[in-house]
Amino acid sequence: MKFKADRTTLLKALAHIQSVAEKRNTIPILANVLIQAQGARLTLTATDMEIAIVEEVTASVTRDGATTAPASVLFEIVRKLGGDTEIELDQSGGDAPLALRAGRYATSLNVLAVDDFPSMTAGQLPHRFHIDAGVLRGLIDRSRFAISTEETRYYLNGIYLHVAKGDTGEMLRAVATDGHRLARVETELPAGASGMPGVIVPRKTVAEIRKLLDEAPEKVEVALSETRIQFTVGTVMLTSKLIDGTFPEYERVIPRDNDKILRVGKRDFADAVARVSAISQERSRPVKLSLEKHLLTLSAASPDQGTAKEELDDGTVSYEAGPIEIGFQARYLNDITDQIEKDVEFAFSDSSAPTVVRDVDSPSALYVLMPMRV
Repeated sequence: MKFKADRTTLLKALAHIQSVAEKRNTIPILANVLIQAQGARLTLTATDMEIAIVEEVTASVTRDGATTAPASVLFEIVRKLGGDTEIELDQSGGDAPLALRAGRYATSLNVLAVDDFPSMTAGQLPHRFHIDAGVLRGLIDRSRFAISTEETRYYLNGIYLHVAKGDTGEMLRAVATDGHRLARVETELPAGASGMPGVIVPRKTVAEIRKLLDEAPEKVEVALSETRIQFTVGTVMLTSKLIDGTFPEYERVIPRDNDKILRVGKRDFADAVARVSAISQERSRPVKLSLEKHLLTLSAASPDQGTAKEELDDGTVSYEAGPIEIGFQARYLNDITDQIEKDVEFAFSDSSAPTVVRDVDSPSALYVLMPMRV
């Protein structure tokens, strides 16, 4: 195998590929990228046996062939070469090293046998649809912060993507929860998605597809079965196993009759939370919200550092209900308000019941936040 490729093109592809390759080296071949050169086409593949990513780039191929090389090492070399250098890769076959040349720089990398590189086939993917890249990006961004990292509840370690009944008919809905907060975001159902099963997309897959969406063309193709999902983003195809589990009946934890409504400017609220929570370095220490008519008082206390308090009045606050005091973890408040553009609405019941949070200007998103004892 021998080819030349533009450094910028190769670097972009390797950046996508190397983040999927297994770095713990429990199975050495999984740390490698499979490089296949044929005609004017270069195909790069990496897998950790849960996710597989394949990307095609253009190259000047003088000898067809295939090899594998350490993904992270190759990426670092290409990244550090700099400029618009043309890179030549040459491997004569078998276990001969992979020679890399760029200008006056030359190196060689040890390879592993192509036959040892695993093939992760997607199988039949009967459900296919296209979705705007920006829409998919929004579904992910406004829900993934609530994905659980608790491995014992593995069925919460991803985004639940499914078809649901909305106010205007069937919707494509993304839901994530860690038991402390819940995010539910929906969009108009894309053509072709109506019969799809509900699937749980793993956390790592969510992170990898989100990276690709920053450079995505207008449309992304999604294909899935009950066990696999595949995203085609331009010249990149990412295939992933799905979490084999049952997502909880999340609608049961969304309160329907919270009647104490607070509306507050997102920026004023987020800044006040940041200021009062700065008194404590403990991430789990709560911020207390004390509400009375047209007045919100935020406060926090630390046994070692002291106390902090800030008031927001009717210039930025709208609240007509009776007094209430309720506490939330500052980080959880920030995670939700980060998803909101302008004004945030809180719907409370009492100091111990779940609170519903909405973006006033975007009814497609709903959040639920469990209070803390203060």
